[in-house]
Amino acid sequence: MKDKLMIKYIKKKNQKGMEILIDQYNSLITSVIRYHLGSLVNYEEECVSDTLLAIWDNVEGFDQDKNTFKNWICAIAKYKAIDYKRKYLNKIEISDLDEQNYYIDKNLLKIEIQEELNETLKFLSEGDKEIFRRYYLNDESVIDIANDKKLAISSVHSKLSRGKAKIRKSLLNEGGK
Repeated sequence: MKDKLMIKYIKKKNQKGMEILIDQYNSLITSVIRYHLGSLVNYEEECVSDTLLAIWDNVEGFDQDKNTFKNWICAIAKYKAIDYKRKYLNKIEISDLDEQNYYIDKNLLKIEIQEELNETLKFLSEGDKEIFRRYYLNDESVIDIANDKKLAISSVHSKLSRGKAKIRKSLLNEGGK
């Protein structure tokens, strides 16, 4: 019952909904982010804030028939943390580590991201995994992928759409355990 009221407030952009969300789920969101960020504890607070903002901005996308609110916010927290890992790796590659007083093993972070990605994509065929990686990670256009794979553009869109549905279903099943 508390979730329904909270969601109703957030959809109406009433701050009371966020207060209830923070009271009820802040520790869960923080623990999910902490788990997925690993050694990047400096980004934890910022990632939690971005997760809360994403919930506020995207609550209309929550469908109670497909998932529980708790699982939905955990998924948002997980993917925000993964985004932070990627963003952090890009900063390391751009900045000069010799000028800084600390050392982070960027290869370890890359391995962590790759493991999480493999875990998420494990439900797809090898061909679909390649399309997902090229489109979502390498920012290649659907047209380029279709031309390279000798597929119709609509086929690439269909593979992406079916893949997202398959991943969503598998994540919901894992979250319900």
